[in-house]
Amino acid sequence: MKPSTREWIKKAEADYQAAIELSRRRKAVFRDHVCFHCQQSAEKYLKARLEEADIFSPKTHDLKKLLALLLSVEPLWSAMLPSLDRLTTHAVETRYPGNEATPQNVKDAKRDAKTVRREARLALGLKV
Repeated sequence: MKPSTREWIKKAEADYQAAIELSRRRKAVFRDHVCFHCQQSAEKYLKARLEEADIFSPKTHDLKKLLALLLSVEPLWSAMLPSLDRLTTHAVETRYPGNEATPQNVKDAKRDAKTVRREARLALGLKV
């Protein structure tokens, strides 16, 4: 595996673990942050797979655009489109006032990020 791919994985995993840790807190509610880190984790895992496949990774938070680039090497990942669509909304929208994540958003974001993480790690030959 390329060193640059490993760097993307390291960043992706840090975002995933941050989301999980923040979601466990009961006294302070960090729903927006959990959803944001879930989106960031998915984005970075997709970019890790792009990097490993020698496919240019544009600077975008749109996970559907990243998936479109990956379908030539991971055609079955098209099944993740609904998950990626949900996660993409958390890249920007929940970062601003008036767009707060709900408990259901958190549940969905964690599930969706876990799906992307699992598929990317399997494709890259890493433990899930």
